[in-house]
Amino acid sequence: MFYDLIASLVNGVLVGAIYGLAAIGLTLIFGVMNVINLMHGATIALGMFALYFLVTAAGLNPYLSIPVVLAGGFVFGVGVYWIAVHRVIGGSDLMTLLATFAVNMIIIGIGTAVWSTSPYNVDVSVPQLTASLHGYTIPGTQLVAAALAVILAGLLYAFLYYTRLGKAIRAVANNRQAAELMGINTQWVLAISFGIGIAVAAAAGLLIATLFPFTILSGANYELKSFVVVVLGGLGDPAGALLGGILLGLIEGVSAPFVDVSWTPVIEFTLFVLILVLFPKGLLRFGRGKR
Repeated sequence: MFYDLIASLVNGVLVGAIYGLAAIGLTLIFGVMNVINLMHGATIALGMFALYFLVTAAGLNPYLSIPVVLAGGFVFGVGVYWIAVHRVIGGSDLMTLLATFAVNMIIIGIGTAVWSTSPYNVDVSVPQLTASLHGYTIPGTQLVAAALAVILAGLLYAFLYYTRLGKAIRAVANNRQAAELMGINTQWVLAISFGIGIAVAAAAGLLIATLFPFTILSGANYELKSFVVVVLGGLGDPAGALLGGILLGLIEGVSAPFVDVSWTPVIEFTLFVLILVLFPKGLLRFGRGKR
């Protein structure tokens, strides 16, 4: 039982890092423009299918496909911002929810018509990196996916804190009116932030697709987990989202040896409600103190 638990914890941390990366896209968009992005899950699914076609049609290495997916996701996100989100920014929260939900339904509808809801799979293996733990095997793909998720999150953190554009994004997130008075073109900063959030979500979908089969509907599950993660880490906090993802993975890992997997959503969303009630600023943000 002890080694069962250790293996589950290791597995939870590795998967949790990908949960964290997926949630960073959601929390970045909320933090900068106060928009709850309901097309987040559909974007993750698009990242999965982007990997499928880049590998099967273009013959690219799955991991070398990440820059292509990031670039495509960014362009797609900026386009969606100008078409569907820009006009409702500053309106009621319901308007932004409906705008992103409408785009979500369009993507799901087109995706279902084109790809159906049959499962797809990308055959990825990294046998030279496979690790063993007292009879338990940790696939190399899982190790690589977790490492890439942490690297991408670190690069985004460095971009936000050490580049001129990243500082402009943070300035707009903190006070949009003051940023405009300082000469920052806030509309373009919002568009770029939305594009980055979509690109990160698509990259997370790509990494997930290297591990599990997927359909056009698969992103919904990860969207729900992303909401739990951002509540754990604090809405609008990318670093907290990564830590929240790892924490959620640990919770799944601890519970896996003791309860049936069907109870996992019950545990996660009970935790979601409790944290919303007891720590509305986020469990991890509460622990670090208000910034």
